Amino acid sequence: MPYLIAAATLIVGLLAGFFGGRVLLKRASEKDLNSAEERAKNILNDAIKQSEAKKREALLEAKEEIHKNRSEYEREVKERRAEITKQENRLRQKEETLDKKTETLEKKSETLADKLSALDTQHEEVALIKRSQLEMLEKISGYTVEEAKAYLIRNLESEVTHEAAMKIKDIEEHLKEEADEKAREYISLAIQRVAADQVVEATVSVVPLPNDEMKGRIIGREGRNIRAIETLTGVDLIIDDTPEAITLSSFDPVRREVARLSLEKLILDGRIHPARIEEMVEKAKREVEVTIKAEGDRATFETGVHGLNPEIIKLLGRMRYRTSYGQNVLAHSIEVSHIAGLLASELGVDVMTAKRAGLLHDIGKAIDHEVEGSHVTIGVDIAKKYKESEAVIHAIHAHHGDVEAKTVIACIVQASDTISAARPGARRENIENYIKRLEKLEELTNSFNGVESSYAIQAGREIRIMVKPEVISEDQMILLAREIAKRIENELEYPGQIKVNLLRETKAIEYAK
Repeated sequence: MPYLIAAATLIVGLLAGFFGGRVLLKRASEKDLNSAEERAKNILNDAIKQSEAKKREALLEAKEEIHKNRSEYEREVKERRAEITKQENRLRQKEETLDKKTETLEKKSETLADKLSALDTQHEEVALIKRSQLEMLEKISGYTVEEAKAYLIRNLESEVTHEAAMKIKDIEEHLKEEADEKAREYISLAIQRVAADQVVEATVSVVPLPNDEMKGRIIGREGRNIRAIETLTGVDLIIDDTPEAITLSSFDPVRREVARLSLEKLILDGRIHPARIEEMVEKAKREVEVTIKAEGDRATFETGVHGLNPEIIKLLGRMRYRTSYGQNVLAHSIEVSHIAGLLASELGVDVMTAKRAGLLHDIGKAIDHEVEGSHVTIGVDIAKKYKESEAVIHAIHAHHGDVEAKTVIACIVQASDTISAARPGARRENIENYIKRLEKLEELTNSFNGVESSYAIQAGREIRIMVKPEVISEDQMILLAREIAKRIENELEYPGQIKVNLLRETKAIEYAK
């Protein structure tokens, strides 16, 4: 029983404490809630006050910005108005100047019109006077104007033709008296012209490009690539407006060939920079050396000339890249060797010596751009250096007449060299162009009135013309020859000079019965 009472008392106490704590918690929470609401109201009031202050500041800044912009705008408007006023003043001055010039031009036009009118009147008066004078002259002479013209022309033609023919004849006789001096002058000029052509032809190669962009890559940044190529090869690169092409210029044909091969390899490879350029140049040099050796061996094999010094064989190979008047020097030397062998066999002299001398007669041209002196002198020195026979050395020395030919071999080499170089089509033109040139020469001369027939002879160096004696007189022949020569000079292209030879023949045939 006492336990029950104690338990009940404990329970009642716990319940009373529970409900009392809840009451206390409720009161505390209500108090905190009221305090929070009060703080929130204070924060809200502060925020409203701050926003109103910022709003007032923003309005003030906006008003100041508007005032500033308005001031700038008004200033700019004033400046523009002032500028427009200046332009209006200038335009007004220009209009006044133009008005004055217009008035001046109108006055000048009126003056010119008056002068033109006066000139027309004077022309009419001059024409009237001229007609009256012509009519008076016709009455006095008994000829009309056309008849007088025809009469004067007939008299003048005969007199002028005879006088012109005599004058030309006198001039030609005078020139013949000075023929030696003039001939030397003409030959020296011709040599200079040929030398210029030869330099252009023998010192230039053209390398084709896939596109014009490649020119810039070959030049390189600040020109470093082109400088590297020119320094390593000793060749000048000419890059101009020629589309898709670069020109290589050098007096040394071997260096030019090395540069050409190097450029072609670089273009195919596509990697163009100084290190790659040096590599390709060395590779091209090795290839050219191999080609030179192979070409020298080929020349000795084709001609059957054996026992040559290896250095001479290399020099023969170098002539593969040398031209003379458009003719390849190595091919020319091989041909001279063959012709010399044939002539020697017909004459019964040493065939192998003749072929050897023919093959080596132009050996000096392999290095004549490097060594001072003519190719004959250089060739003699080379032959002596490599212990060639006296017969071969003498033939080389005499093949251009520098010394008198004293052996049959030397005469054979001279003749063979002339045959190879002077035959039609050997130099500068092939046989088709040679034939066409002769046909054009005959066609041009046959087109003249009074020409019966014409024949190109001496490989086109002379044109022999038969004229009709009943149409062309002796005096007219001189004029016709000069006219034909002028037409040939103006319309045809040909080496050297062409002799115009006119023939006039009168035949009288009768039979005695």
